[in-house]
Amino acid sequence: MTMHVFVQIPCLNEAKTLPMVMERMPKSIPGVDRLDVMIVDDGCTDDTVAVARALGIRHIVHHSGTMGLARAFRDGVDYALKHGADIVVNTDGDNQYPSERIGDLVRPIIEGKADIVVGDRQTDTIKEFGPFKKLMQRFGSWVVNAAAGGTHIPDAASGFRAYSKRALIQLNILTEFSYCMETIIQAGYKRIAITSIPIVTNPKTRNSRLFHNIFEHMGKSAGAIVRSFLMFRAHTVFTWSAIVPGLLAAIIFIRYLTFFFAGQGRGHMQSLLLGVMLFIWMVISLLLLIISEVMRTQRKLQEDQLERVKEIEYSPAARALWGGTLHQDAADPQQSCAEWKATR
Repeated sequence: MTMHVFVQIPCLNEAKTLPMVMERMPKSIPGVDRLDVMIVDDGCTDDTVAVARALGIRHIVHHSGTMGLARAFRDGVDYALKHGADIVVNTDGDNQYPSERIGDLVRPIIEGKADIVVGDRQTDTIKEFGPFKKLMQRFGSWVVNAAAGGTHIPDAASGFRAYSKRALIQLNILTEFSYCMETIIQAGYKRIAITSIPIVTNPKTRNSRLFHNIFEHMGKSAGAIVRSFLMFRAHTVFTWSAIVPGLLAAIIFIRYLTFFFAGQGRGHMQSLLLGVMLFIWMVISLLLLIISEVMRTQRKLQEDQLERVKEIEYSPAARALWGGTLHQDAADPQQSCAEWKATR
């Protein structure tokens, strides 16, 4: 069985740093029969695409405008799987991550020990990160792992990752901000084997283009985490939302009945009213819990169907069709580059 690895590099005006990324890009990896590199041109207005071609990058996915990291990741994965990828590695075009460690990143997948591998930047050692940012990185990773149901990824925001084909077929990226945290939560919910390896990042070359400051990043990340958590674990919220007011209502009712049988019920009507309100809260939460369970079952059935569709879409027979179509879409059919304009 052959092993095909695709390294995808989302790019937004990375003409200056892309050569640095490619300088230490491995030419081969033990256990890998074929290694391809692809860039996702997310609306670049500089010479990124020309630089990529000059560096020998044969696979290019074009966006007519800037669509964001999550969309770039999705379209890159789609392209890679349509070209036969068994493992897809994601790294950044700003040279933040060590390209030479890609072999170590894919090793657990090749050995069958994991389906997702995350590069742990060891954020406590990054000089560019201040104390507050380091604290928020640790706290954010803890929240993501808790939301995922007990994963153990120390750097949930790291974009240096490797995914097996099996994992990518199971995952569905819905966020518009960053796929990093959503995929960890989904991996925990779907019991996809996920692990991490320690890495050392390269010196900073530019500021992040995903956010302007740490508070914007925290807000967007919190929104992505909450949406993902509610999508897959809403039953947990509604369960506790029913248990807590239910217990409080029971305590209040018992207290009121104690006073009532002692002939002092009239003086505690406020307590009875509070107990009734908590009881109504509990009933509403139970109804929402039932609805969330029905929706969770429906989503599970739909995702199972989507997995089957993806298996067919990325099968060898279908890849022959996709390959022919994508090459026909190239600006110059005589070029060796397989360029694809993402229009979905």
